[in-house]
Parts: sequence; C-alpha cells; structure tokens
Amino acid sequence: MKWIDIPPVWLFGFAILTLLSKSVISMTAFPLVGGVVVLVGLALMVAAVLRMWQAKTTPIPHMQPSALVADGIFAFSRNPIYLGDAIVLGGLAIRWGAPLGLLLIPAFVWVIAQRFIKAEEARLQAGFGAAFADYCKKTRRWL
Repeated sequence: MKWIDIPPVWLFGFAILTLLSKSVISMTAFPLVGGVVVLVGLALMVAAVLRMWQAKTTPIPHMQPSALVADGIFAFSRNPIYLGDAIVLGGLAIRWGAPLGLLLIPAFVWVIAQRFIKAEEARLQAGFGAAFADYCKKTRRWL
C-alpha cells in the first residue's frame, strides 16, 4: 500500500473533492486564469524534479535522499513540489468555479506536512545534520 501513499494520489483525491464541492457552492469559473495557475504549479514541480535529478537524488517520498538540494528553486522553498501541488489545486478550483476547493488547500497542506514533510525532514536531518539545519534557517518550508 505504500506505493499508493504518494503526493500525486493525495492531490488527485483533493482535486476530486474540489470538483465535487462545486455542486455545493459554485462561482463563475475562470478557465484561462485557473489554467495559468495550474501551469505555474506544474512548472514549479518540474523545475524542482529536474534540479533533484541534476543533483542525482530522488524526488520520490519515503526514499532516502543522496544529496541535499538547497539551490535553484530550493533556495526559495524547501518543498517546491508540494507548493506546486497546492498551487495546482488552487488553479483547479478557479478553473472549475469551485470556491470551496480553495478552502481545501489548507487541509491538503496539512495532510502533506503530516504524511510526507515531517518524515522527509527527519531523513534530511539525519543524513545531512548541520547542513540541513542551516538550510532550514535560510529557507522557509513553503515560501
């Protein structure tokens, strides 16, 4: 079951909830604006994954990283992939005209922090010690 406990599955689930929430309360949809926001989130994720591949470390949660990536997009956010996920979720809510979907973003962020970020940060702290602590002092978790 560990293979199904990955952030894209959680993002998909929250996206479905966002779409379903439209039946409760809807607003004017802004497909173009929402689409641009989704693209920004996806671009952030791609930039982060590419930087991790350049550093020859894994972007896959639950795995031990082989390098601490603190430059590039990671100089602005310690979790640019998860930030991209949250941006995508917001973009979908705007695109679909689902205002309750915007309220799901904090819940999504909480789930991601509990299920993935805490364990990832523990692995990074164990593997990179002072270098990771210094990185945390300089770079915020989200923005």
